[in-house]
Formats: sequence, C-alpha cells, structure tokens
Amino acid sequence: MKSGERVYFDENGDPTAIYELVNWQRDQAGETVFVTVGNYNASLPKGDQFAMNGIQIVWADNPLKRPRSVCSDSCLPGYRQAEIKGMPVCCFSCIPCAAGEISNLTDSTKCTQCSLEYWSNGDKSRCVPKVVEFLSFDETMGILLAAISLVGACLTIVVSLIFFCFRETPIVKASNSELSFLLLFSLTLCFLCSLTFIGRPSEWSCMLRHTAFGITFALCMSCVLAKTIAVVIAFQATMPGNTVPQCSIPLQRISVFSCTLLQVVICVLWLALAPSVPVKNTAHATEKVILECDVGSAIGFWAVLGYIGLLALLCFVLAFLARKLPDNFSEAKFITFSMLIFCAVWITFIPAYVSSPGKFTVAVEIFAILASSFGLLFCIFGPKCYIILLKPEKNTKKHIMGKSHVKSQ
Repeated sequence: MKSGERVYFDENGDPTAIYELVNWQRDQAGETVFVTVGNYNASLPKGDQFAMNGIQIVWADNPLKRPRSVCSDSCLPGYRQAEIKGMPVCCFSCIPCAAGEISNLTDSTKCTQCSLEYWSNGDKSRCVPKVVEFLSFDETMGILLAAISLVGACLTIVVSLIFFCFRETPIVKASNSELSFLLLFSLTLCFLCSLTFIGRPSEWSCMLRHTAFGITFALCMSCVLAKTIAVVIAFQATMPGNTVPQCSIPLQRISVFSCTLLQVVICVLWLALAPSVPVKNTAHATEKVILECDVGSAIGFWAVLGYIGLLALLCFVLAFLARKLPDNFSEAKFITFSMLIFCAVWITFIPAYVSSPGKFTVAVEIFAILASSFGLLFCIFGPKCYIILLKPEKNTKKHIMGKSHVKSQ
C-alpha cells in the first residue's frame, strides 16, 4: 500500500486478520484510556501470531490479579469430582473420598478402594497398611495380665513351700499331701499358661495356648476330684460300723492320670484334625487387622471346655453332698466354694467370649483363667495356710478330727 502497510490475502482472497489487543485503563487524571497490550497477526508463522508486550493489564474493578476463568476449583488428592445437576460439566463439587478409599491425582473423577489389608491415610491420598491389633506385652492391659499371672504363680509356689515346710503337721497330712502338691503344681501351670495367650499369634503359640490351658485345667480338676472323693471315702470309712475301704494312693494316682489322659487325647485329636491357626480378621473392624487364633475345630474347642466343665461339676456335686462333714474337717466346704467360683467364672466367660471384640476376647479368656485359678488357690489352700501360720494351736489331730468324731469313738 502507498502508506507502506503490507496487506496479505489468503488462498480465498480474504485479507488476513490483524488485531490489536487493547485494555481499558484509567490514567492519573482518572480518564479512561485505551492501552495496547498485545497484538494478533495471522500472517505470521504459528507460534508467533499472538504476542503480548508485557504491559500490566488492569481487570474489571481495577484489580491487577488475573481472575479465574473456571467454574470450580480443582479437586485436590483425596477428593473426587461430583457433577452438579443442571450445571455445565466444568462446574463440580469436590467430595472427600470415603474411609478406605483414595484418590492420588488432582481432579480425579473417582476414588479407588484400598486392598483388604490396607487403609486410607489421613488425607485419603494413599493406601497404608492397616494397624495390626493383638494383645501384646507392650501395652498396659498385656503387662497387667502378665503381672497378675506371675503373681499367682509365685503365690502358688509360696503355698507349696509352706506345705513342704509343715508337711509333718496334722493339717497337711489330713489334706492328702501328695494330691495337694500335685494340685499346687497344676495351679502353677494354670497361672503360667495364661502367658501363652499374650503376644503375636503364631502357629505354635495358637496350638500351645488352648492345649496347655485344656490339659493343665484338666489336671487341676482331676486333683480336686480325687481330693473330694478321698475326703468323702476317708470320712465314711472312719465312722463306726462302716466297712468302706479307704481310697488308696495308687487309686488316686490312677484316677488323676486317667482323667488327665482323656483330655490329652481330646487335644491330640483336635490338633491332628483341625488345629488352631493364626488368622487375620478384617471383617470385625474395617480400619485395622485383628490378628487372632482361629480355633480350627469348634467341636474340639468346646469339647475341651466341656470336659473341664464336667469335671468341675462332678467336684461340685460330691463336695456339696459332703458338706455335712464335721465343722473342723471342712475341706469339702472349701472345695464347694472353689467350684462355685470356678463354675460362675466360666459360665460368665462364654457370653463375654462370644461378644468381646478383637484382643478383648483374649483378655476375657485370660481373666477367666486367672480368676478361676485364684479361686481354687484361695478357697482350698487359704484356710489351711491361715491355720498353719497364724493359728498353730488349731493344727492338731484332735482339732482336725472334730468333736463329733471324737465322741463317736
């Protein structure tokens, strides 16, 4: 052109687009002026057609910050986009992912479910391993139960030493010292077997905890049963005109061995057919993995408990029938009290065991073991230790046999 301006035409004969970008601004006097802030020239190569000259652009209401040109802010990781009904697709709400789900990208349209042993972290941006829960020696409850178990075992050993030191006294002889020492030994094992329930479950610990519990308590109940039978037979045999033979020591040993052996057979069959194994329970609590021992065979588990319950019931019935023995010879009464405590604890244990969640199931079982063991220790041996240590004047054959028995002779 004569003015020196170049004019370009495309293949259709149309002139190319050349524009100036202007920005309405106010000068120092407050007047509106048009400031060129850039240009567009379609005749230039692609990439060079649009250019800005770096002048600060003033937006509506005189802000210098560029306004956002989107309807909704971006959704951060841990959130997902949710479409707003009746609005364009660029308008959405940011919904936080549900527990156990994550989104690790910006503007994610959906949340991803974590795998079974993983859980979402605090901001729902990644999956982390679930907390593994079991009753350990590091927590307060585990330490407390372990301490009570050791205290019970130590008390039982102390009682054993007292009985050993006073083994020639009438009250120890009258309580059948051999069965008493065997009962104290089994009670020590009962206290200590509760320690196998604490700690991270493994294949060996799961098999050991229930079998050790079943066998030691069967031995304990067998000793109590033999003592009860011996008390009844011994008293009946000493009554005038009675020819009932006394319960011999070999017979007592055979009865204890036989009753315990039957429990051993039940436990061996249980271990051989369907042993207790460690399992990861993810169904009870979604945010953690409960590591516990599956009993394997429910029949085996309840057979072990049922056999112990049967022995306890026989002890209770015999001791209750022998409750009218002379007052001073009151071992049958003490056995009756101990069996009442034992049965009450384990009857209460069953619903608590079924309803308690996670590691509290194990804690309930340990509590039942400790409570029943302390009941047997205190009820059967507490009165005897009291007489031996604090009332030695009552530790005589005359006092043990009782007035009614003396008169009958």
